[in-house]
Amino acid sequence: MSPLLVLTSLALFVLAGLCEIGGGYLVWLWLREGRGALLAVLGGAILFVYGIVPTLQPAPFGRVYAAYGGVFVVLSLLWGAIVVRELPDRFDVAGGLLCLAGVSVMMYAPRG
Repeated sequence: MSPLLVLTSLALFVLAGLCEIGGGYLVWLWLREGRGALLAVLGGAILFVYGIVPTLQPAPFGRVYAAYGGVFVVLSLLWGAIVVRELPDRFDVAGGLLCLAGVSVMMYAPRG
C-alpha cells in the first residue's frame, strides 16, 4: 500500500472516530446531562456521517470495522482526556498502543 493511501486511510479513521465520538457525546449531553434537544439532532446527524465515512476506506468491510475498533479505543481515550478532562492511566495507554499495533497489522501489513 502506498504511503499516500496509508495516510488517507488513517485520516479516514480519525474522521470516522471524531464523527462517532463527537456525535455520541452530543447525544450523551442531551440524555445524561439534560442539555437541549438540538444537541441530540446534531449528534444524530453527525452519527449519520460516521456511517458514511468508513465506506471510503479501500479495505473490505470486516477488516475496516475491526481495525476501526482499535482506532476508536485510542480516540475515545484522547476525547476523554481533552474534552472531559479524564486522563488515561498507564494501563489505558498500554492498551491503546496494543490496539494501534493490531490496527497496523490488520490494515497495512503487506498481503500477497
